[in-house]
Amino acid sequence: MPNIGGMESDETPDLPGRAWARGHAETILAAGTTDPILVEGKPVVLVTIRHARTGRPGYVPLMRVEHDGTYCLVASYAGAPEHPVWYHGIVAHPDITIQDGTQVGAYVARQVEGDERALWWERAVAAYPSFADYKERTTREIPVLVCEPA
Repeated sequence: MPNIGGMESDETPDLPGRAWARGHAETILAAGTTDPILVEGKPVVLVTIRHARTGRPGYVPLMRVEHDGTYCLVASYAGAPEHPVWYHGIVAHPDITIQDGTQVGAYVARQVEGDERALWWERAVAAYPSFADYKERTTREIPVLVCEPA
């Protein structure tokens, strides 16, 4: 039974729709750890969310940005003009679960703005420099969400 944001659920989370993300999620689930997956040599986390429209749980592998036990999720969508679907799910249902390595924890996500966003954006780019490239590809402000332990 998966744990989503600290609440047990008897629903099996959906795998991502994109083939590469589905492959990453399947590898992580089979291994029981996020360790086998690196993107551009950088680690990922596996986030369990609820979808905005259906409320169904789903897995989302995302780049690992962590500082002192708090995580940051960057809704870059590789610089696409629209926000990724998972972003809307987290805004609608901010109670999520994050797996980092073998550790799984319940978190509450919130979008950050201003100085706090600038600080987390700097941390995100330090962890995964491609975020800076993605920012150049889009006219939208890329949402930055901070996830604190529930």
